[in-house]
Amino acid sequence: MPGEIGWADLTVPDAVAVRDFYTQVTGWTASEVDMGGYADYLMTPPDAAVPVAGICHARGGNSDLPPVWLIYITVADIEESVRQCEARGGKLRTPIKTMGAHGRYCVIEDPTGAAAGLFEKAG
Repeated sequence: MPGEIGWADLTVPDAVAVRDFYTQVTGWTASEVDMGGYADYLMTPPDAAVPVAGICHARGGNSDLPPVWLIYITVADIEESVRQCEARGGKLRTPIKTMGAHGRYCVIEDPTGAAAGLFEKAG
């Protein structure tokens, strides 16, 4: 649903250690996502069918993201949301990227410097 927080990612230098931290603290289970030479992790709550968050290595396209939980806000039209962001003093931190059949996403920065992700579901 547009306007809802649909996901959260944590990008850090050592995703394995942070993965283990959150599995012990929250009870989440981790499943690997092959990133071509290393794995990032989908984190699923106890007794849940779907993951709620990702824990990622600060590599590749994620190398310049800060080590904070980054929320992803669902939007109806990602290009229009980026236009509105920039028109209101924000910045596009990453280009719009495709997540295969899932949709598209990007990271923006608001005028205060706070980062957030935008996500547009496919189809």
